Amino acid sequence: MEAEQAGGPSHRWRYGPLWWNRPDCPETDRVRLPWRSTLLFTAFVLAGTHFAAQNQHRVRLDGVAVALVLAASLLPLWRQRHPVPVVFGTAAAALAYLALGYPYGPVFLTVAVACFSAVVAGRRRAAWAAVGLLWAGHALVALRLYRSLPPAGDGRTSVTQEIVIATWVLAIVALSELARVRREQWARERADRARAAGRRADEERLRIARELHDVLAHSISVVNVQAGVGLALLDSDPEQARTALTTIKAASKEALGEVRQVLDTLRAPGAAPRTPAPGLGRLPELVEQAATAGLTVEVEGEPPRLPPGADLAAFRIVQEALTNVVRHSGSRHARVRLAHDSGALRLRIDDDGPAAGTDAGGSGNGLAGMRERAAALGGTVEAGPRPDGGFRVLAVLPTRFREDL
Repeated sequence: MEAEQAGGPSHRWRYGPLWWNRPDCPETDRVRLPWRSTLLFTAFVLAGTHFAAQNQHRVRLDGVAVALVLAASLLPLWRQRHPVPVVFGTAAAALAYLALGYPYGPVFLTVAVACFSAVVAGRRRAAWAAVGLLWAGHALVALRLYRSLPPAGDGRTSVTQEIVIATWVLAIVALSELARVRREQWARERADRARAAGRRADEERLRIARELHDVLAHSISVVNVQAGVGLALLDSDPEQARTALTTIKAASKEALGEVRQVLDTLRAPGAAPRTPAPGLGRLPELVEQAATAGLTVEVEGEPPRLPPGADLAAFRIVQEALTNVVRHSGSRHARVRLAHDSGALRLRIDDDGPAAGTDAGGSGNGLAGMRERAAALGGTVEAGPRPDGGFRVLAVLPTRFREDL
């Protein structure tokens, strides 16, 4: 309707009234006509009709008969664009052909093809009505009007023959419905696969975002702290300022290396990473980096052997928790406690507070990323202020799971 209001032609009348076309199909005008299959089908129907006429005592084929057969055979050329008029047109041509007494033959196949196309296109009632009218018209001619229609001397068709024809009609409709159902199943399966691929893409995008956030947040926090120290001591204590700059260089180099590892994985899909993913085995390095930022970290417990996914998640959770202490807490002391049993690893990271009163440019994604990492493995993360002051992060990660699921 918007096209009509704008002065342009409306799509709903481009090929006739809306009920003549497939609903909600803006691609109708770009459907290619099946010329090759239709011409082969027409040749087959004509040859079969001539062959059938040689063994039947009915009206001889003439120009009218050939015209009706051609009409019924060529109409399916537009079966994809106009399934409803095609199925009614082929049924009318076939009924006229039979009512005029011409030989029985493959003209019935034209109706079968049109019915199949209409049902698959979603025009079920139109297809049923067309083949039902064809059968009813044939029954009327064969049982009532046979005396007044050619061929002369034609006898009354038995009820058994009409039942056979009705069975043939039902078989056509049943096969068409079966094809429609199967086609809808394929469409649903394709849609399900597309949605699953979209979910996988979203999950991968979130995973990359978490990884980059965790890598950059920790290293940049160290850089930020040491840059402040260097600026404060640049004039009064150049040697200490030099140490801060050295720490900045080391932290930025490590951050670049980890970012490069993530990007290399993206550039080579399916390839194995060139370096192992970080895990709790690198916890001493993390403690040393925190120390360069002025944070003393005490570690209680030994890191257990974990599957790669759980090991990476545990490392990133500890890393993000310590980063938050550096950025958001006034405390210069933190404790990391590791406890594990046969089924789970429990991580607890505490600081003594108080809060620094500034977010230091934080985005608020750190805690969300920790929870997402734990949830992806079937674990949990709880974070909040402690009753006696400070802040606590408590993570529970399962250590037994199928990582290929």
